[in-house]
Amino acid sequence: MTRHALLYFLRRNVTTTFAFVLLGVLLLAAAVGPALVPYDPLATNMANVLQAPSAAHWFGTDQLGRDIFSRVIVASRLDFAIAISAVMVSAVTGVCVGAFSGYLGGILDSVLSRVVDVLLAFPLFVAAMALVAVFGNSVQSVVLATAIINFPFYFRLARAQSMSLRTIGYVEAALINGNSGSRVILGFILPNSLPPVVVQISLNLGWAILNTASLAFIGLGVGPPTPEWGVMIQEGAALMIAGQWWTVVFPGGALVLAVFCFSLLGDGLRDIIDPRRRS
Repeated sequence: MTRHALLYFLRRNVTTTFAFVLLGVLLLAAAVGPALVPYDPLATNMANVLQAPSAAHWFGTDQLGRDIFSRVIVASRLDFAIAISAVMVSAVTGVCVGAFSGYLGGILDSVLSRVVDVLLAFPLFVAAMALVAVFGNSVQSVVLATAIINFPFYFRLARAQSMSLRTIGYVEAALINGNSGSRVILGFILPNSLPPVVVQISLNLGWAILNTASLAFIGLGVGPPTPEWGVMIQEGAALMIAGQWWTVVFPGGALVLAVFCFSLLGDGLRDIIDPRRRS
């Protein structure tokens, strides 16, 4: 799609435009927000415990007097960093391994396919919990566990694309001209596999953020006092029952907004990439 066609599509599709704008705002907040927040997200102030939203504290304060707005903004950087790191690792490894597996076939392809089937047999969140418990309770473990459970999606997607493209005319012509199998995969098959992979990445980013927050909520991965949306929701859950609704609503709202943004973005990218959906 050319630049003019893309702009025309975005003008017609308000939902996709909104998703791109929202993504830009969220990424900007994650990038520069921590340097601009009005309070130290870790600083406690017992004189301001559980203050409702006000001009001084836009999102109120928590049980230790910490400014919730500052913590929500700072938490966005950590949640986005974990999600992006995990999805990029799983996408790169899954696409490369899947493309080579589908192109070469044989015993290697059969073994890798069975391994992927085993991974998909487990509920994703349960598998993430088990992997974090095995690797240790740390941010690095959350990244690695999320990457592992996302790997099968990219492997299957790239494998299917590779198997369908390996007998196509221009691939066979490249082989006849003396190109090696590796060069054919990297130069012809992988580039044509990228459009659906991009859509999958967008969808997985939202799930990775939700997975990170869910693990933190049950005490795995990121833990207090680190500003993180799942940690903040867990800390404020009991307080919400007592009427301090802001301790959950604002970090929960930020989490919902991020997941919703990537969900809309995935739908929009699918429409942009697939010409049949643009008609």
